[in-house]
Amino acid sequence: MKNREEAIDYCLSFKNVYEDYPFRDKNWTLMRHIENRKVFAWIFKKDDYIWINVKCEPGFHDFWRQKYTSVVPAFHLNKEHWNSIILDETVPDEDIYDMITQSYMLTKTK
Repeated sequence: MKNREEAIDYCLSFKNVYEDYPFRDKNWTLMRHIENRKVFAWIFKKDDYIWINVKCEPGFHDFWRQKYTSVVPAFHLNKEHWNSIILDETVPDEDIYDMITQSYMLTKTK
């Protein structure tokens, strides 16, 4: 995954989600569930890279941070529950997909 469009397209592949731009700053794309409006991915550009904030299961945020230097405590969100993935091509797509999927599942209505 290399850019914002790819991240948005992957997020839109999930059932009952939509893309939102709730801030004056159009740099921020939020991917939300239709049924509860909860955000499962925050997509934005920072330091010349696209970043994606995703929610993690308890205990998994440290696993991903230790595995990849481009997975860091989430920018502007709770660092205990959210990570930022920096799309600098050092994290394999499969792991990015896994983290986004996990975030989608954690924020979905039960």
